[in-house]
Amino acid sequence: MRLTLKEKASYGIGAVGKDMVYAIVSGFLMYYYNTVLGISATFIGVLFMVARIFDALNDPFMGIIVEKTNTKMGKFRPWLLIGTVLSAISLYGMYSVPRSLSGTSLLVYTSAAYIIWCTTYTLMDIPYWSMLPAITQDSKDRENVSVIARSCAGFGYAIPTALTMVLVPILGGGEERRGFQIFAVIISVLFIMFISITVKNVKEKTASYIKAPTIKEMFSSLFRNDQALVVVITIVVFNASLYITNNLAVYFFKYDIGNGALFGVFGTIGGAAQIISMTMLPALRKLFKRMTIFVGAIVTAIIGYALLFLLGTLSVTNIILLSIAAIIIFFGFGLATVLTTVFLADTVDYGEWKTKQRSESVIFSMQTFVVQLASAFSVLIAGVGLDLIHLDTKAKVQTSATLFGMRVIMIIIPILGLLFSIFYFRRKYKLTDAYMEKITKEIQENHLRDEKVTEINTSSNRKAAN
Repeated sequence: MRLTLKEKASYGIGAVGKDMVYAIVSGFLMYYYNTVLGISATFIGVLFMVARIFDALNDPFMGIIVEKTNTKMGKFRPWLLIGTVLSAISLYGMYSVPRSLSGTSLLVYTSAAYIIWCTTYTLMDIPYWSMLPAITQDSKDRENVSVIARSCAGFGYAIPTALTMVLVPILGGGEERRGFQIFAVIISVLFIMFISITVKNVKEKTASYIKAPTIKEMFSSLFRNDQALVVVITIVVFNASLYITNNLAVYFFKYDIGNGALFGVFGTIGGAAQIISMTMLPALRKLFKRMTIFVGAIVTAIIGYALLFLLGTLSVTNIILLSIAAIIIFFGFGLATVLTTVFLADTVDYGEWKTKQRSESVIFSMQTFVVQLASAFSVLIAGVGLDLIHLDTKAKVQTSATLFGMRVIMIIIPILGLLFSIFYFRRKYKLTDAYMEKITKEIQENHLRDEKVTEINTSSNRKAAN
């Protein structure tokens, strides 16, 4: 049975809320801790790295907990709701640092707040994306809902990106610290509202006759899924490249381009391009194979990065040229992001076909696990890098060496990561469209056969009982 429009829209609305939260954390927390609170960028980088490694270690266990959950609401939605409420509360706590704190007490509070937020966000993030293979087994339907979810996520991410540096001064009456606090409250409330719509209207439809594997079986199945590993490694490098840029984008526009307000424009236009590219995937799929689109998307993003590097080097602040760079970069990222989700969802089917076990949450938590490790080193590079290039947040003008160093960290390193993604994925990934059609057909036949066996056994047991 295919998803209704209401179910697809409800699933997408949840992505808007959760990525609004992710955007204000990934894009602005380092700036808030460093520039507003005055904490060392190196300390922040180390903190973020340690917190994400800790979070990464928790991810597989969260996936296992979800797999073993059995309630009237299913196994995904209870954790989705609980994690959302706790994450919203911890988000407020991160941006509401008491003014009385300083020195060691400030570092302890900010460290604890961030670690708690990472943990609670995982509680809802893994169930959200793990639901995807469970709410529909139709490959076309899954691809469409992936486009909707990723498009909505892009829209949600674009909202704080565009509005934070504009609304924070207004909400705080010219004071960034209070402005961030109020803005965090608004985002938290919307987060809970949007995820509640997903929880209410989207239910998993995975057949009950699929036996829940033991922990040992799940890990054994996981590591035998070679295609899941290929996709996850690609996602790691791909996302790590993006994380470095996200962490330094505010600094880049404020100090290199020389106009922090342009960051909102850049992010808004880029976000719009990302959403448009995501919605174009179904049309592009009629003309090109998925691998062709994926490679083309990453090459497009690299071209945009090259243009942005040139604009920064020439100190160009022309909004039209910056917008063109944003469109090119995010158009490529949008397509590639949707496709990586589709690729990973397909590996769930591949894993069931190969191992006779279906573990959505474990595979998706594996993605989160390794991505968290990669992002940990990404934020460490960003944080330590800011201190190594001697960025002075209180100075109006930075040295040319500092600005060049920022461009290298923010642009050149991500380009190298994207190049690796192309070559590695093309060589290792083998789940072509034709291959997936074969796998899906065999899985459906197996399900029908298992249903018949179950019916026969049930009938026999009833006769024996009588």
